[in-house]
Amino acid sequence: MIILYIILASLASVIVVLLVIALFIKKEYQVEREIVINQPKAKVFIFIKSLRNQDSFSKWATMDPNMKKVYLGTDGTPGFVASWDSEIKNVGKGEQEITLVHEGQRIDFNIHFIKPFEGRAKAYMTTESRSENQTLVKWGIASAMKYPMNLMLLFMNMEKMIGNDLDTGLLNLKTMMEKG
Repeated sequence: MIILYIILASLASVIVVLLVIALFIKKEYQVEREIVINQPKAKVFIFIKSLRNQDSFSKWATMDPNMKKVYLGTDGTPGFVASWDSEIKNVGKGEQEITLVHEGQRIDFNIHFIKPFEGRAKAYMTTESRSENQTLVKWGIASAMKYPMNLMLLFMNMEKMIGNDLDTGLLNLKTMMEKG
């Protein structure tokens, strides 16, 4: 009986310590990646402002060719929503909505993850001329984890996890844009 008490007390102590640690851990994270594409800025921006085009370069969109997709509204304009539903856990279910288009420069999105975990994020893509035929594209995502789930940020390298996926998507975008 004493051994059981010691085990339960130890387990409770560990849980309390973890909850206290979570109070002091950041809840927000932001990841941004960039790439230079050898195409004029106007051409690149016209392509990336269409959420449907993300289906051809985003790592997440290409992970499941059988995912169900639904589009609502006028693509490339605020209010357009692209939703997805996949049986693949890493793809899950959710929707992305265009919230702002600063023509030729920036497009902002709200992302709502439904499965496998509920969550929300803000994302954006920007274009900046480097020369007449070179465009710097930046893709960023920012989100937060509520207490005590933010404790997972100690064990998850969001910069690497999300950053690698953004890098893959940007490289796919560069390859596509530079082909033609």
